[in-house]
Amino acid sequence: MIVLGIDPGLANLGLGLVDGDIRKARHLYHVCLTTESAWIMPRRLQYIHEEVSRLLAEYRPDAVAIEDQILRKQADVAFKVGQAFGVVQLACAQAGVPIHAYGPMQVKKSLVGTGRAEKEQVIYMVKASLGVRELFNNHAADALALALTHLAHAPVKERAAQLVR
Repeated sequence: MIVLGIDPGLANLGLGLVDGDIRKARHLYHVCLTTESAWIMPRRLQYIHEEVSRLLAEYRPDAVAIEDQILRKQADVAFKVGQAFGVVQLACAQAGVPIHAYGPMQVKKSLVGTGRAEKEQVIYMVKASLGVRELFNNHAADALALALTHLAHAPVKERAAQLVR
C-alpha cells in the first residue's frame, strides 16, 4: 500500500510517501513545500495544488493521511491552514484518492505509544521505522509520521468497512 502523508500548512506543507505495511514500510519520497509570503494567496494555493496533484499522479497512492488540526487560539493561522487543507482535499478528490485524517495525539500514540510524545521521539520513530538516517525537515517528518500512522490503522479500517457492508 502506498500512502501519501500530508502535514498541511500554507507557508510550509510537508509531504511524505511510504510503501508497504506497518511491519515493513519503505520510504519513497519526502519534501517540504514552501510558499513565499510575498506571493498572493491564489498563487500560493495554486502552487500547493499543482505539487500535490503532481505527486498523486506520479506515485498513485492508495490513500492520503492528513493531519486533522484544531487551531483554536489563532484564527488567522487556522484560516490560512484551512485554505491549504482545502486545496489538498480538492487535489485528492480530483485524483480519486481517499483521505484519512489523524490528530496529532493519535499519530504520537501510534508511533511512540503515548499521545504526549515529544517531537524528537516521533522523528526518531519515523527514522527507525523507515530505516533512514538522514535528518528530516519537521514538516516532512510529520508527513511521514502520518503516512506510517495510516499504515498502522488501515487494516482495522478495512475490517470495519467490511463489517458495515
